[in-house]
Amino acid sequence: MRTFNDYESTAMLDLSEYERARLMERFTEITGGFAMLDAFDTSEVEPLVSVLDFHNVLRDDKAKKLISRDELLKNAPEQHDGYVQVPAAID
Repeated sequence: MRTFNDYESTAMLDLSEYERARLMERFTEITGGFAMLDAFDTSEVEPLVSVLDFHNVLRDDKAKKLISRDELLKNAPEQHDGYVQVPAAID
């Protein structure tokens, strides 16, 4: 098992003794929490994406014609051959 000192040298951290001691305490707490989780047998637990029991709550994607091309182009400042014409972005 890697220790905090292994990670500190990998990250090339320059820590005071106080900072090193505080981080070591926190690192020990965190890794202890993971060790506690490792004690549980999850071999028969199905992986899941969400704990909520939702199945495709989105509406069906149906195309609808909301506005005609002529109505749209009527509001365009410039148009050419049925398309909105804009200034060139690249010379």
